[in-house]
Amino acid sequence: YTAPSRNLALELVRVTEAAALAAARWLGKGDKNAADQAAVDMMRKVLNEIQMDGIVVIGEGEKDEAPMLYCGEQIGDGSPPRVDIAVDPLDGTTLTAQGRSGAIAVIALAERGCMYNPGPCYYMEKLAVGPDVDPRRISLDFTVAHNLEAIANCLGKPVG
Repeated sequence: YTAPSRNLALELVRVTEAAALAAARWLGKGDKNAADQAAVDMMRKVLNEIQMDGIVVIGEGEKDEAPMLYCGEQIGDGSPPRVDIAVDPLDGTTLTAQGRSGAIAVIALAERGCMYNPGPCYYMEKLAVGPDVDPRRISLDFTVAHNLEAIANCLGKPVG
């Protein structure tokens, strides 16, 4: 018998699950700020229990706007691995407050120094594809139909 190795990805699933369950207590109660705060508090609590030395690179604001997960915040217990973190504990606060579906808890990690730091920019258009798609074949400047066709061609699959 060999003990299973640690899987950081599964620990992150726990993080998003905990944030989502905390926010769900506010589902349909009309208070998007309370739902967001519940998700933030729980995400921070669970993240700080994980063995990692993390820094929030893409968060919800600056340190003076705490208690949100802010850019530059140290997360984890301080032990390796050293990672950059992007978080949105509750994307869809209004949906949650209104009792609608579609909200999601989001987290992404990368090796320290590898994640793009957008600085004070809050919203940006993004287009992400997997490693089997040639990034030169897609662009935010292209139509959705063009990008879907290019992605499908790279993957050898039909659109639809």
